[in-house]
Amino acid sequence: MYVTITVVAAFFTGSAAVFYLIGHDYPKTQADMKGIPRTYVPVLGLLLAAGTTGLAAGFAVPLLGQLAAGGLILYFIGAIVAHLRVGSRNVIGAVVFLAVSAGALAVSLAR
Repeated sequence: MYVTITVVAAFFTGSAAVFYLIGHDYPKTQADMKGIPRTYVPVLGLLLAAGTTGLAAGFAVPLLGQLAAGGLILYFIGAIVAHLRVGSRNVIGAVVFLAVSAGALAVSLAR
């Protein structure tokens, strides 16, 4: 269970990081909609990549994985708040990412 949930979380966040870092249009339009400068998009991508790397490192050093999952939880709470701040109720994606990150933290702590 631990490995599966952590791999799924790393896959989700890693995929998102790639989209942010390659300059895909979706993160840019999301930033525009939320009133976030486009110059922040690569920074957000790096945060996602760091979280992904931390989740993977958690297989060797559990504390790193737990800290990474905690950081990702904060990241996705921030994403939800950013949506709600501008009146967007389209938060299902961020909620799914939040749930998977929280699941990774929970199974790591229970291990």
